[in-house]
Amino acid sequence: MKEYIKLLKEEKVLRQLSTIQLISYFGAWFSNVAIYTLLIELHVSASVVGFVAMLNFFAGVLQAPFSGPVIDRMNPKKLMLLLITVEIVATVSLIFVTQVSDLLLLYVLIFFKMAAASFYFTTEMSLLPKILHGSKLQRANELHSIIWSFSYTLGMAVSGFVVYWFGIKTAFMLDGLMFFIAFWLLFYTEIKIEILKVEENIFKMMQETFVYLKRTPKALHLMLIHSFVGLTAFDALVALMVDEYYASFIAASLALGLLHSARAVGLVIGPVYIGKWINNTRLVYVFIAQGTAVWIWAFAMHNFYLSLAVSVLVGFFTTTLWSYSYTLLQKNIEKKYYGRIVAYNDMLFLSSAAFTSYMIGFLAAHSFSLEAITAIIGSGFFVGALYYKYVLKSQKIEEIS
Repeated sequence: MKEYIKLLKEEKVLRQLSTIQLISYFGAWFSNVAIYTLLIELHVSASVVGFVAMLNFFAGVLQAPFSGPVIDRMNPKKLMLLLITVEIVATVSLIFVTQVSDLLLLYVLIFFKMAAASFYFTTEMSLLPKILHGSKLQRANELHSIIWSFSYTLGMAVSGFVVYWFGIKTAFMLDGLMFFIAFWLLFYTEIKIEILKVEENIFKMMQETFVYLKRTPKALHLMLIHSFVGLTAFDALVALMVDEYYASFIAASLALGLLHSARAVGLVIGPVYIGKWINNTRLVYVFIAQGTAVWIWAFAMHNFYLSLAVSVLVGFFTTTLWSYSYTLLQKNIEKKYYGRIVAYNDMLFLSSAAFTSYMIGFLAAHSFSLEAITAIIGSGFFVGALYYKYVLKSQKIEEIS
């Protein structure tokens, strides 16, 4: 943890961006718990829950081919301010969703809210390798994920009680307020980077990116490796678990908040213990450990308290898996292509998460047990381990130093 504190002290821009991230992410979980609580209260089908979870990622998939060229052409601060504004409007507007007939409005608002959030994330992750390098970049990626996890832990726990005590609409308004504070802080953040002058139009830049990927196959392989982390898109699974197993003895909002916050505890402490240990070769063991943890969860989910404990283990390996695979990609691509490659990387990751979310709802609606669905997801990480082992043997992957 000392390395992260030292990095924040040394890098002012990273410190300011991290503060903004902490505030905006903390608020975002108020909407997350409120949305799934609303769906449970409206007694929608499992397929609707899966579809809503999918929408959280699908917007980023659609915009990714265009977001990369835009990021490489625009001032990042102005772009990020615009995206936060979209998030504020979409979040506050969620208060108008009150019944089943409003589901179309819910879909539209989630789409725009998450499109802006995904675009913002891609912009920020394209910015980091322009201001940090080597081990500092790896630590910054880990810190980004730790902050996400910490805000996830606290936000999920607090939002569960907020929704339970004050209601769904209050949670949406508090989320909007957090984004407004983030906007204000970003407005006064000074970001000095060299903005490369790009002459090509957006479609020419897209074509150039595909040419680059063709001549640099390791970049595409690393993008696919990172996409396996999308299998941890458990929002729909947790909502269905609450509805099927726990709603009879605990309020849905409280169960949602506690389960997510338990997993987030693992997300926070994981990189603290294995962040220094991880390297290119050892990443394969993290894949295996992640798959094993998900399998254990499948056997434990009937018991709420046992499921809480295992949720910590499920989250323990995820942060390192996410941050290290992301840093590997950043390390192994040319600076000119940061925005575009990161955007396509996020497209693959979000596609994986969207597909996982949709299939959870689809399989549940077609009589698959939640335990079987969870076991299938766990198996995916063993496939990821085998694929990553192949990539290490077939490609020259630079170590992070």
